[in-house]
Amino acid sequence: MSIAPNHTPNSRRPRIATILLLWFAATSLAQDPIEREGYFEVRSAATVLSDGVHLLDSRLQLVLSSEALEALNSGVPLTIELQMQVIRVRRFYMDALGAELQVRFELEYRPLSQRYIVRNLNSGHQDSFPTLYSALNNLGRITDLPIIDDALLEAKKKYRIRVRAMLQTQQYPAPLRLLFFWRSQWQLQSEWYEWNLER
Repeated sequence: MSIAPNHTPNSRRPRIATILLLWFAATSLAQDPIEREGYFEVRSAATVLSDGVHLLDSRLQLVLSSEALEALNSGVPLTIELQMQVIRVRRFYMDALGAELQVRFELEYRPLSQRYIVRNLNSGHQDSFPTLYSALNNLGRITDLPIIDDALLEAKKKYRIRVRAMLQTQQYPAPLRLLFFWRSQWQLQSEWYEWNLER
């Protein structure tokens, strides 16, 4: 079900920073005996050429760590970024980066409605889900995502594509980013998944 945004990202930043600071203060006083590290994994990925555009289909496994899950349930939106690179294969030199693309998704929990919101920050489209499982399952199914026009690639040259997913923290204030850097449960990033581009 598609729904319209009810606030702007800029107006939410002070509120999010306050929630995060209060959450870190609370969690520093309480020790959870069971901590889940979480992990991101690209299970599969492939491209198909359609009407001159290479489209990506991919399946991701997204498991949130205990800290990320607690922050989400406390009202802190999480940003999951899908990074893609198109690499030109060169025979006698190092391979060259031909193009790169990032698609960001925001995951938010709204306690009042008890719904999880998945928002594509590139397109603005968003959907609502009743459970975290269904929201993460939706995030993990990438279908017909445009990567690059074939006309932008050199004829008769070979290319590889690679994809990875990560929990992005650059949207938070600098002091919080520094804190995240030292907390392993916020270092959620998959390995690169790589394959040859079929043309």
